[in-house]
Amino acid sequence: MFSSRRLLSVPWFVDAAVRSGRPQPPHIRLTDAPPLPQNAPQPLKDLHAQLLLSPLLDPTTLVVSQPVGLPEGPPLPLREPQGRRRRGGTYHGESIYDVPGSLWSWIVMAQVKEGTENKGAIESVVRVVRKTLLTARPPLPIPPNAKQRANNGWAMIDAGSFAVHVLSKQAKERYFPINRYERW
Repeated sequence: MFSSRRLLSVPWFVDAAVRSGRPQPPHIRLTDAPPLPQNAPQPLKDLHAQLLLSPLLDPTTLVVSQPVGLPEGPPLPLREPQGRRRRGGTYHGESIYDVPGSLWSWIVMAQVKEGTENKGAIESVVRVVRKTLLTARPPLPIPPNAKQRANNGWAMIDAGSFAVHVLSKQAKERYFPINRYERW
């Protein structure tokens, strides 16, 4: 009997009803999270499921969407370069930024709960994101971990075809005043 009890992963004094984990507060439910787009790739679906389980994130602010393109402004008037070195003209040449669209096909934005941003919540969520993306099959091109704290309450992970932003509420209000990634 002692050997069978030893094989259990949970101590004998933990009730079976409590094993499922800590319940969410009644004012925040996982059903309040914005819906995941049906055409999202599988690594994003796995990441979304993991982020919904995080106690450090507000599930109502978890957004997974395709970026909305910004309309192009009017072209700059052409002006000849001036001076001896022929500088100051408005023709800048061709660039990668002239290609319409976005750098990423998908954007994930996750906001940590208020009051936890300076206590390591952003770094903890970044670790969860990296761990989830590194176990994806096929492997995703994730850069090495920088081991730096989130500056200004914002951390970003570039995973090749999509980017994951982990933000505090203040950073979201400052850098994304109108969330153009929300479509609902």
